[in-house]
Amino acid sequence: MTEPRTAQGTAQKVPHSIPTRLANGLRQLLGSIYPAHDTTALIEEVVSAFFGPKGQVRRRGRVPANSLWSEKDNYVITYGNTLVDGEHKPLDLLYDFTTRYLEGAFSGVHILPYFPFTSDDGFAITDYRQVNSQLGDWEDISRIAGHFRLMSDLVLNHCSSQSAMFSEFLQGHEPWDRFFFTASPDDDLSGVVRPRTSPLLRAVETANGIRHVWCTFSHDQVDFDFSNPRVLLEFLDIIRGHVERGVRTMRLDAVAYLWKELGTPCIHLRQTHEVIRLIRLLCDYCEAPVVLITETNVPNVENLSYFGNRNEAHMIYNFALPPLLLHALLGGTSKYLNAWQMAMPPAQLGCAYFNFSASHDGIGLRPAEGLVPEEEMQEVIETVQGFGGLVSLYARPGGSRPYELNVSLFDAFAGTHAGRDGHQMERFLCCQAIVMGLEGIPAFYIHSLVASANDHDGVEKLGYNRAINRRRLDYGELRAALDDPESMRSKVLSRLREMVRLRSAQPAFHPNATQFTLQLGEPFFGFWRQSLDRAQSIFAISNLTPHARSIPAMSLNLIDGDEWSDLLTGEPVKPLSGEIVFAPYQTRWISNRQKTQ
Repeated sequence: MTEPRTAQGTAQKVPHSIPTRLANGLRQLLGSIYPAHDTTALIEEVVSAFFGPKGQVRRRGRVPANSLWSEKDNYVITYGNTLVDGEHKPLDLLYDFTTRYLEGAFSGVHILPYFPFTSDDGFAITDYRQVNSQLGDWEDISRIAGHFRLMSDLVLNHCSSQSAMFSEFLQGHEPWDRFFFTASPDDDLSGVVRPRTSPLLRAVETANGIRHVWCTFSHDQVDFDFSNPRVLLEFLDIIRGHVERGVRTMRLDAVAYLWKELGTPCIHLRQTHEVIRLIRLLCDYCEAPVVLITETNVPNVENLSYFGNRNEAHMIYNFALPPLLLHALLGGTSKYLNAWQMAMPPAQLGCAYFNFSASHDGIGLRPAEGLVPEEEMQEVIETVQGFGGLVSLYARPGGSRPYELNVSLFDAFAGTHAGRDGHQMERFLCCQAIVMGLEGIPAFYIHSLVASANDHDGVEKLGYNRAINRRRLDYGELRAALDDPESMRSKVLSRLREMVRLRSAQPAFHPNATQFTLQLGEPFFGFWRQSLDRAQSIFAISNLTPHARSIPAMSLNLIDGDEWSDLLTGEPVKPLSGEIVFAPYQTRWISNRQKTQ
């Protein structure tokens, strides 16, 4: 295995001076995270690990601002091997798909873990510095990064139990013998919060005797011990290597569980936030504009804490949005979606929400806790199960509870609580239009983009619920469908691509543009966006029901004298008279500026 740069035991001398503010920030954070260690020596090691012996350090750190993104930004989420044909490397196919069907509308691509792994579809990594040879190589990753803003996963909570690192731990070799968190079966672990119901500890035989390693997710995913600064230094070196390969958005996977302390819930601990602040501080002094996004599938208030004071994540997943959208569109009511949106604070300067409606993991339910009554969320669960969806549980004191819905998003909208109907596509597109319009940066899972159906064969074959929305697509068959204007896949992708292009031309859809929630009654969900220069306004309004409905034009603050029209249809809208009619599940973007694609 590759010898860790941190195993040498002595800090490399950094051949360049450290800016005073960077040094002071590192001193404060490292002193708080690792009070028993030599802070001065750690500063040199941290800078060397992150920037490299010859790396360039900005003389001044980036200050929080909204210049790291614009209305043109969005992401497509995909696995590296979602597209296969039995002949070409999957990353070659992904490159062809993204440049053929997405370029010119979609600007970013999040390739889910593309490293060697043993389980959890890539999230049990064996080597963080290599590309899975079954997918391709670093040249393929860098080629995609040359066309799109590349998001990559930093799976920093755990690695594979079959990794070389864990093998070294089992053999008692330094420094790996202290890389993984252990506890005793006699410890009181009843208060630990985790997203799985499997046993937390796994007994393993090591050169130093039986140890019980901590496994937040599965027994093949063994948790690192970040109380050892060698672990942090190893990951800083890994980040540097990924940035050098073209990664510009770094997703901190499962970061909420990073720091463990017996007697606590082992989630959202102070040191976890401080580690994120430290990585953010280093990114602020990196020549490349690296954006951090935290993946914390937890209740809304807890999720918001990862913005910190504009000094932690640049972006956070808007995890409450998917279950709230599902509830709204299956029930035809904006009651809870509206209440949540009214209470959501604008993202602070230098921060942005990452809006999505579904992902490779499904639709998380925990973020809706406290926002939607349990009995109503249970109705959502039962309705989605009726459309072929599945439900996964998580462990918490007192028993297990629903954690997420596993379902293809397109199939989740096959009907409403009343049953299946003929509005599946309209309901799905309404959901995506809301995601595009809200404050923040929109993201789209590849299977949603191409209207994939539930993969029950995959669930039966692989034995886990999440496989339902992770189907491997034959690229030849997919291309044939996308090139056929009459196919459902083609219709959905064409419409979404058209909407994304239109959205990208609207300054009022800048991720940090002003937003105000409208009160139009439960059948509607609407909000007002205004560009940063206040020149453009957009009233984004969606009919959440399967019935045609209307609102009085006077109910909107359409300033007289401006020419208003629906950007999505081109229809003019009169400010002071008449009704604005909405077809079932129709969204209108009513604007005073007709920006074209």
